[in-house]
Amino acid sequence: MEKNEKIYIAGYGGLVVSALNRALKNLGYANVIIKTKEELSLMDAEAVADFFHKEKPDYVFLPSYKSGSIQANIKYPAEFIYDNLVVQNNVIHNAYLSKVKKLLFISASCVYPKNALQPMKEEYLMTGEIEATSQAYAISKIAGIKMCQAYNKQYGTKFISTIPATIYGPNDYFDLENSHVLSAIMRKFHEAKMNKFNEVILWGSGNLKREFLYVDDLVEACVFIMNNDFDVDLINIGSGEDFTIKELAEKVKKIVGFEGEIKWDVSKPDGVMKKLLDSSRLETLGWKRKVELKEGLQKTYKGFIEKNI
Repeated sequence: MEKNEKIYIAGYGGLVVSALNRALKNLGYANVIIKTKEELSLMDAEAVADFFHKEKPDYVFLPSYKSGSIQANIKYPAEFIYDNLVVQNNVIHNAYLSKVKKLLFISASCVYPKNALQPMKEEYLMTGEIEATSQAYAISKIAGIKMCQAYNKQYGTKFISTIPATIYGPNDYFDLENSHVLSAIMRKFHEAKMNKFNEVILWGSGNLKREFLYVDDLVEACVFIMNNDFDVDLINIGSGEDFTIKELAEKVKKIVGFEGEIKWDVSKPDGVMKKLLDSSRLETLGWKRKVELKEGLQKTYKGFIEKNI
């Protein structure tokens, strides 16, 4: 990507979009385009087509349009599958029509089968059944990956899909119902500390394991992929280590400064018991994560405090 070329980030803010925008500007890219929902509805096929026709971006980053917790996935499966499919179809198809040089689609690790071998390699995609609690969202993300591959095959486009580990960072949505596990836990502990509660109740057994990737590492990897020509169209982006949710909760509890007890509501679902990505393909290409979990949690809590005071 040349510094003066047009780069479109297809989203409205939030964790990944804001981090991408910040990173690109810090690297000297002077022509980064982000539209608000009022300026451009990505659900509106005609509006998206008109935007691409007029702006003709050279590069496109396409993060997830709608994502969230197990609770949100269970409650809103229709929205998770429909909204993501509509936005992906609109952006990917119009990127092809407007002859975008390269598009990077950001998927999610829930696309892998629930019983996939660990760590999960890119070739494990679509080799088994998906976890039920995230099925609608996962299917939309698989469709995005396959759409990119289909356009590459038929039209010779350069559309690359990435599968990151669970992303976290200071500009996440810290909503107790809809946010991802790390952000929800952080908010629960913070509110418990402020209200001087003696305990916090968390979903599930706490025994499942997850891999976490700090958002700045994700966007650095995405920019690295955009700036290099690799003979692959699907790349995992992970940290290389996973933790039980109990281990994560203890780490977050310490950083927040909550001194009460943690109780686990085992009547709530856990989801897939282990999701660790094999990121050797990306590491072989020359990239490796930088931010350790402790440092990332500290930065995330600092950002949370700044946003909520």
